Amino acid sequence: MAAQTASLPYRGGTPSRQQSRQMSIDPHNELRPELNHYIGIDVGTGSARACIMNDKGDIVGLASENIGLWQPETGYYEQSTTNIWKCICSSIQRAMSQHNVDPGTIRGLGFDATCSLAVFSHDTDEPVSVTGPKFDNHDGNDRNIILWLDHRPVEETKKINATNHNLLRYVGGQMSIEMEIPKVLWLKNNMPKELFDRCKFYDLTDALTHMATGSETRSFCSVVCKQGYVPVGVDGSVKGWQEDFLSEIGLPDLCEDNFKRMGGVNGVNGRYLTAGELIGTLSEKAASDMGLPAGIAVGSGVIDAYAGWIGTVGAKVKLSENELSNTHPKNDVSQAFTRLAAVAGTSTCHLAMSEKPVFVNGVWGPYRDVLIPDYWLAEGGQSATGELLKHVIETHPAWQEAMSVAETFNANIYDYLNEHLREMQERVDAPTISYLGRHFFFYGDLFGNRSPVADPDMRGSVVGLSSDKSIDGLALYYYATMEFIALQTHQIIEAMNASGHIISSIFMSGSQCQNNVLMSLMATACDMPVLIPRYVHAAVVHGAAMLGAKAASTDKEGKSEALWDIMDRMSKPGKAVYPGKDQGEKKLLNAKYRVFLEQCKRQQEWRKDVDEVCEGWGKK
Repeated sequence: MAAQTASLPYRGGTPSRQQSRQMSIDPHNELRPELNHYIGIDVGTGSARACIMNDKGDIVGLASENIGLWQPETGYYEQSTTNIWKCICSSIQRAMSQHNVDPGTIRGLGFDATCSLAVFSHDTDEPVSVTGPKFDNHDGNDRNIILWLDHRPVEETKKINATNHNLLRYVGGQMSIEMEIPKVLWLKNNMPKELFDRCKFYDLTDALTHMATGSETRSFCSVVCKQGYVPVGVDGSVKGWQEDFLSEIGLPDLCEDNFKRMGGVNGVNGRYLTAGELIGTLSEKAASDMGLPAGIAVGSGVIDAYAGWIGTVGAKVKLSENELSNTHPKNDVSQAFTRLAAVAGTSTCHLAMSEKPVFVNGVWGPYRDVLIPDYWLAEGGQSATGELLKHVIETHPAWQEAMSVAETFNANIYDYLNEHLREMQERVDAPTISYLGRHFFFYGDLFGNRSPVADPDMRGSVVGLSSDKSIDGLALYYYATMEFIALQTHQIIEAMNASGHIISSIFMSGSQCQNNVLMSLMATACDMPVLIPRYVHAAVVHGAAMLGAKAASTDKEGKSEALWDIMDRMSKPGKAVYPGKDQGEKKLLNAKYRVFLEQCKRQQEWRKDVDEVCEGWGKK
């Protein structure tokens, strides 16, 4: 796709008389518009993606590279900033060359990444291996990232949560094993002391902006959401980092030199910025690696799910008779308070903004300043959605047969099963697909519960199993899994609204958006419209590019365009899926929701009863 031009005036200086004469007779030079492009970089669990966006918000280039992932032991997941950087640079170069984009037109660059811990030495700025027992790079091991899903710090997480420190209020009541402080504590407990004392720590997105600019500036999104940083002024916080907390859990080392190894104290020996604010400019070395000119503006990065919020919730779309439409384009930031961003992939993150802090049991946050200054974000989530669908399908006896049939129709397994469900509906003259599963009750927390129960020991349960090993049986199980995902989304929204949020619509991103049966179920089960974005597969990296646009808008006084205004201007109209109007289906899903809640509650009660009678049994 060729790069698209933006309608901006010629800024090439005053042309000479000869140049003016040539321009007047050459139709190609009549306007001589300036081209402005912005690059977004999204580093997910499995790949790095580069997106090139023009001034209108159109994606004009896209490329990705798979990144390395190492599992030295069960539950350990490691990556390398060296490997990721090479993949980022390759993605940028391919996106630029394949779509014929002039490097001289790039004005800004923004990053998002998974909330993973990256470790460097403070004296050499080189990667420090996180692989024990030697923790060195002499064997070529520059795996200096402990990935978000790494579950090695089990005991460290328990120790942290046993403190009941006040900052835990801001992470849903307890710090997750997926966050970064438990991982730092694990390194303290397992690394040689002399090596740990040389380490400095970054969230992955902050490590990438450091590699791009040389700056030690940190992102509020990274430190507030995942590292126990409480913004100054919140609950009496003076320095952001909580010295008593770090000392109590066994990390007093991090408090030295005003928390320098974590990024320092804002305005003293450190700098912290909200999403997209100008960190600095692309260094000569980074620019050479990327094939870009040095000096390009680089914005403060965000965690990947938060880039999904940026890339979706600013869209203009008619959600109801009284809400926004393209003919009534008032789209101020207050619209965001009613919109839940559901960033769906292997798991799903649910993000909601509020004007005031809203505390919700089992939901991380509220986090101030992480996207827009003075506003608060809450983060709920489902531990497995895409992974749950994949697991249920691939473990059913009819899986191979269904795959073979799907391949003959040149369809993916999900589209095939959706079509099979429609055929089953016609075959038995059912009023809706949901009617087929009316007596099948599936509770799907196979991978634990993130929100709103916040219980990692939750598991699945099924009522209505039969001996059916056919594709019909697989399709029914698959439908029940989609129904579970929709009903649990209802549960999360209900918990958030009961605590003070005002969510009335869902803005989805990710490949699940293409599943029309799931999206229809989601809208009907939650009784609110679901928005499907223009860029279904690229909403997150599109959001990252908007961070680059914000950084590039910074003037000499350091002021930049508001992020919401950039989102409003650059977001593309989406497609809304409305709740079904069949009253029978609404009654059925309401009844199924009551059963869903009962399954959730009863499982916890049964586990408690059994644990009580088993206490001390079998233990010496």
